[in-house]
Amino acid sequence: MKLEDLLITEDYSVLRAMEQLDKTARKILFIQREGRLAGSLSDGDVRRFLLAGGKLEDSIKKAVNTVPKYLSYQEAFKAEEYMRRHKIVAVPVVDQNMTVIDILFSDGKDSLQKKKGSLKMPVVIMAGGKGTRLYPYTKVLPKPLIPVADKTIAEHIIKQFTDVGCNEFYMIVNHKKNMIKAYFNELEKDYSLTFVDEEEPLGTGGGLSLLKGMIHETFILTNCDILIRGDFGQMKQLHEEKKNVVTMVCSLKKFPIEYGVVEFGKDGKIQSMNEKPQISFFTNTGCYMVDKKVIDEMETGKPIGFPDIIERYREKAQQVGVYPINENEWLDMGNLEEMRRMEAEFVRTP
Repeated sequence: MKLEDLLITEDYSVLRAMEQLDKTARKILFIQREGRLAGSLSDGDVRRFLLAGGKLEDSIKKAVNTVPKYLSYQEAFKAEEYMRRHKIVAVPVVDQNMTVIDILFSDGKDSLQKKKGSLKMPVVIMAGGKGTRLYPYTKVLPKPLIPVADKTIAEHIIKQFTDVGCNEFYMIVNHKKNMIKAYFNELEKDYSLTFVDEEEPLGTGGGLSLLKGMIHETFILTNCDILIRGDFGQMKQLHEEKKNVVTMVCSLKKFPIEYGVVEFGKDGKIQSMNEKPQISFFTNTGCYMVDKKVIDEMETGKPIGFPDIIERYREKAQQVGVYPINENEWLDMGNLEEMRRMEAEFVRTP
């Protein structure tokens, strides 16, 4: 079945729509008007319309739900919980123009628009830290196993990459590593997961030296407390086109200033006033695309932060670039407030 099979226009009659519902066997169709989502039509909508005296030759305009449930492409990751909460069998995913680009189903089957991606890159998850900013949670659980909605954060991270085709994962572990290993060893997995033991804390970059001889291609490096909703295929293309050693995923951040900002000159006269301004900038998300030579050139077992590794390559005038994303494409669990925001993203009604 194709995506187009579930998209109809308002010129359909009820009879024609019923025939399409029967053909697709999905119990729901979505109406587009000038390429934009305009409604939904379920078999229940048709049944209620006919029982109320509607005719088969009538236009579906009289039967459709003109306020359909939908998710933006940034929010598609929470479709399962969204459909369960709203008791619906399918949800369309729309782009910024309200054009349907995918349809997801509550029965767990793959989307119509595309199957698993084909990125096929190794993914390294830095999971050795103590997560002190998340006390008291991390006094009991290691950070990768903290639950966010229906899964642990580490499972959410892995899923975001398996969805685009990655199936080779390396997790660098230290703090409460046996608990992490035991948890994942009990899971049924459709991907490979190799644990790499960090005997002494090596920072956000030093643990990569433990992967020498294991990774032989460009890979993705991510912290174990973030989710990125960017296009990793585009990121890889940019990384290769620019011949970057490292491509850093940077997110736009906007912070409102709660006070009026006043600027004045040497004479004490006010030059400008700005009531509650907002500052905007790009920040490092903790996710990178990395050339394999970074691992090869590292000193084994020496603690170092990954930003320091980046700075070394910059000092050597080697290409280091950025892949910018919007603020809502980055979910961070680095502290309690952000963790609650991340969890809310999985259950929030758009």
